[in-house]
Amino acid sequence: MALIPAQAAVRSAGARWAAAGIVVVVVAADQATKSLVLAGRISGSTGWAAVRLARNTGSAGGVGSSHPQLVSLLALAITGVVAVLLLRARRAAIAVALSLVLAGALGNLADRLLRAPGLGRGAVVDWIHLSAGGGGSMDISDLAINAGAIGLVIALVATRDKTAGRPAVIGEGEPPAAGQLAREPAS
Repeated sequence: MALIPAQAAVRSAGARWAAAGIVVVVVAADQATKSLVLAGRISGSTGWAAVRLARNTGSAGGVGSSHPQLVSLLALAITGVVAVLLLRARRAAIAVALSLVLAGALGNLADRLLRAPGLGRGAVVDWIHLSAGGGGSMDISDLAINAGAIGLVIALVATRDKTAGRPAVIGEGEPPAAGQLAREPAS
C-alpha cells in the first residue's frame, strides 16, 4: 500500500498547493503573533476577549503540565498521524480540514520543541484569553485545530451518504486490488 494512494486528494497539484499553503500561512501567523505578544507589541481587550500571555507546558487545559517531555512526544506522534491522514484523504474538503489541524499541531509543536527552557520542554505561548464560557487561553494554532476539527466533522457528515461505505481516508476498507478476492463484511 503506497503512502499516497492513487485516489488521494493530494495527488492533485491544486490540493497539494492548498494544503501546503494552509499549513505555511497558519504556522507563520501563529509564530508571528506569538513573537509580537512576547515583545509586548500586541495588547487590548474587548468585552469577551483580551490579550493575556499564558504559557502551557501541558496539553489542552494544562493536562500533563508536570511532564512536558511526554506531552511533546505525544504531540509529535499525533502530528505524524494527522500528516499521514492528510496524505491519504480522498476528498479535498477533508484534506483542507486536516491541513488546518496539521498546521495548528505544527505551530504548537514548534513552541514545545524550540522555546525555553529547551528541546521538548518548552511551553506553548497562548495569548488570546476568553472571558466567556469560563475563560481559557488559546493561540492561532488552537483556533486552526478547532476549525479543522469542526470542518472535518462537517465534511464527513456531508459526504457520508455520497460515499456509501467507502472510507474518507484510504486504508482499512479499501477495495481489493486486482486479482484479490473481496472479503464479505462481518455480520
